[in-house]
Amino acid sequence: MKLPSLGDSISEGTLSEWKKKVGDRIAIDEPLAVVETDKVTVDINSTLEGVIVKQHYEEDDTVFVGKPFVDVDSGAPEGGVTAEQPKEEKAAEAPVEEPQLETRVQMTRMRKRIGERLKESQQNTVMLTTFNECDMQKIMDLRKSLNESGKVSVKLGFVSAYLKAATMALQKMPIMNSYIEGDDIVTKHFVDISVAVATPTGLVVPVIRNCEGKTWEELEQKLMEAALKAREGQLTVQEMTGGTFTISNGGVYGSVLSTPIINPPQSSILGMHSIIKRCVVRDDAMVIRPIMNLALSYDHRLVDGREAVQFLIAIKEAIEEPDRLMEP
Repeated sequence: MKLPSLGDSISEGTLSEWKKKVGDRIAIDEPLAVVETDKVTVDINSTLEGVIVKQHYEEDDTVFVGKPFVDVDSGAPEGGVTAEQPKEEKAAEAPVEEPQLETRVQMTRMRKRIGERLKESQQNTVMLTTFNECDMQKIMDLRKSLNESGKVSVKLGFVSAYLKAATMALQKMPIMNSYIEGDDIVTKHFVDISVAVATPTGLVVPVIRNCEGKTWEELEQKLMEAALKAREGQLTVQEMTGGTFTISNGGVYGSVLSTPIINPPQSSILGMHSIIKRCVVRDDAMVIRPIMNLALSYDHRLVDGREAVQFLIAIKEAIEEPDRLMEP
């Protein structure tokens, strides 16, 4: 059996785990191994049925698409072929254990690739960040009302609300939905938003497609599906590429303010943060309101400061007057 495709334009990966060993019987479509690439972790299922007689790689080896992966004997009984057992050696005296002062592990392919892309973003963009704050009271009230009404099929969240607000703002200001390619400015006439999701193996950014044609409820459903696939390691490369804008929510981890890094080749990214009750002035009186800090990082080569500020205000206003989010 040869190593099957790991996704478009991916030719190699790292074998992170064998699910079967030599001598085990394997069925078609049964999990055989796990391979990690720069972008995604892929479960490799068997395309053959029989007993494994040879594994061409060991864990942590680099594996190549289209090259022999395992040999399977379709006629052998289970356990009929086993790996050569090493000869027993006289047990050596146990060494004296010294205190462990550090731990060293090799970076995964995904972690190295994340680092490379972040460095690429810093080196190849003129990144600035503008900030604003958003009064969350009305959107919190509307969300609670809708969730308790039974009129929605899923529990609405705040990230999906910002997906809707950002989509509306991107349609009004297409320069924010653009990117630089060589000497050209490329503007997309659709809104595909990447959403940062933390997983045990690293940060991934599944893309919510065609946001301009979806309601708040539909965006929440798509977001839930993408987040579940991300955490289970089931995202494909195609599901993580092609976004035109990114939203990152550090608030779920307690972040109050940050400067998100642009996800190349995109030109901007929105950072959400924790909702904190603060004293603010309303009609010349001090009141306590739930406030979220917002951060918009943008490529100043393409986006002027005025445009960035206006774009962030458009998102803020849509959240603070959330009836707009209910429009088709």
